[in-house]
Amino acid sequence: MPTPKKPLPNKPLPKKTSPKKSPSGSTKPSSRKPLVYGAVIVAAALLGFASYKATSPGDSSANTSTAPAAEVSADPQAGVYPELTKLARRDAGDKLAVGRADAPVVLIEYADFKCGYCGKFARDTEPELIKEYVEDGTLRIEWRNFPIFGEESENAARASWAAGQQDRFWEFHAAAYAEGAKEKGFGKDRIKALAQEAGVKDLARFMKDLDGPDARAAVAKDQEQGYGIGATSTPSFLINGRPIAGAQPKETFTRAIEAAAEQAKAKTAGKAGSDASEGAGNSGDSAK
Repeated sequence: MPTPKKPLPNKPLPKKTSPKKSPSGSTKPSSRKPLVYGAVIVAAALLGFASYKATSPGDSSANTSTAPAAEVSADPQAGVYPELTKLARRDAGDKLAVGRADAPVVLIEYADFKCGYCGKFARDTEPELIKEYVEDGTLRIEWRNFPIFGEESENAARASWAAGQQDRFWEFHAAAYAEGAKEKGFGKDRIKALAQEAGVKDLARFMKDLDGPDARAAVAKDQEQGYGIGATSTPSFLINGRPIAGAQPKETFTRAIEAAAEQAKAKTAGKAGSDASEGAGNSGDSAK
């Protein structure tokens, strides 16, 4: 019998002893409280799928725990928090998203470009999910910048947003998550080189945008949302309101996506049946 794959641990949020402003202007998680849409419960669910041993952000060789993969029940509604489905923006003009705005399933990813396990997901799992589910219209992926490892994380987050303003977010995403990219750091010169590699045409505009107020506000908004659901590590995911923590095996995402698609299909069928019944009832009333 083949040995089952073990999940890759996610990266823990460094502990802070006091509230502190980040370069994007947002407050660190020690001052954050979960948002009011039931996230007190959700936080426990998000972080309870798997437990991880801390590893330093730059130490990809550190020994990690062998925590169990996040369980996805055969019941498509199990482990789903309907209030969290509202976090999907479904904005057709969103530069940091891929897939149809009306796709039945939305995967929201909270990630940091300095996170090695985010990179592993980006290189190994995400392209397969795009090929299998985004291209057939089932899945939409929405990115949320969740920089938690300091100034260079903030630089990369704002740079990804700036690249997106020139329709090169996903190209920048690929360049920043390429094997060995994070080891070179995300200082300003390196950021500019990555933008050039990603095909950003107006580099002067790019450099201005990444330090501008709009980039800072966009990153702060994503951080606020991540902290609000209780995320304390990267990568963290929501799939139609189902929290998944860590760079889990592809099969975990596949099960969650297919369960969410099944639930969306059932909901659509139920609504259609209800509308048909109401229509028949109204016809009967008018015939009397």
